[in-house]
Amino acid sequence: MTTTQARAEIPTPRAPGVRRVARRFRRNKLAVAALAVLLLMIVVAAAAPWIAPFEPLQIDVANRLSGPSAKHWLGTDTLGRDTLSRLMYAGRVSIGAAALAVAIAVAVGVPLGMLAGYLGGWFDWLLNRAADVLMTFPALVLTIAIIAATGPGLITAMVALGVVYSPRLFRIVRGSTLGVRQETYIEASISIGTPSGMMLRRHILPNILSPVLVQVSLLMAAALLSEVTISLLGLGVLPPTASWGSMLGAAFGDIRRTPMLVAYPGFAIALVTLSFNLIGDGLRDSFGRETRTGEGS
Repeated sequence: MTTTQARAEIPTPRAPGVRRVARRFRRNKLAVAALAVLLLMIVVAAAAPWIAPFEPLQIDVANRLSGPSAKHWLGTDTLGRDTLSRLMYAGRVSIGAAALAVAIAVAVGVPLGMLAGYLGGWFDWLLNRAADVLMTFPALVLTIAIIAATGPGLITAMVALGVVYSPRLFRIVRGSTLGVRQETYIEASISIGTPSGMMLRRHILPNILSPVLVQVSLLMAAALLSEVTISLLGLGVLPPTASWGSMLGAAFGDIRRTPMLVAYPGFAIALVTLSFNLIGDGLRDSFGRETRTGEGS
């Protein structure tokens, strides 16, 4: 029997296929509704240049702080800018910024977690100590400290946030990899000389995707809230660009006169954050593990 044939006959547990996960996910009506709401918000934000009724920076001083009307459906802000238009454009910034932070966390945390769990030894020890140090500090406090050292700006803030979030993914991926590493089929693959790169790509990664995807969804919600806080403090997006956080900060000055200027971005933030959390719960319930033989399932 050749080495290739031996590898093919080793049964490898894996998560159920995409169709099965989708079928389980569809049974969770709350998660499906959250996904529909999230997709709608993303589509509206992405299409803002084509569907927004006004330019986000268009000033109309004569109509500043006006209420909802046929011309301005959600009213105007302190400079007479259309609130609905700015809300759409702000969604592009806030959701995109959260996605950037999580993408950086995934790019750093997932490969390092897999390597640490698979290789072990001093490499695992060193990365664990580094993760311990980063996780000692509250994520937002450490992010603000990094921004203070490098200067304000949305890209800088999200890169810092991604680095701060990466230990969370690192820990989850490392723990999942350690569990898979002890499986019999992994030991059998090692015994017949399967290269480490193929082992990580073909056997480890598919079996740790479920906790990674769930954590990514939850991190998106956390990153969005962090972006809002950072922009609210004036350390993220810089004027006149709008994000949901900067819109909240600008509206607080006139909250007694026009409280709805705070309510609109606040509602959008709450809706998207809740959607990400519900989707994460739905994904967690939808994933599972099965055993596959040489001919598949």
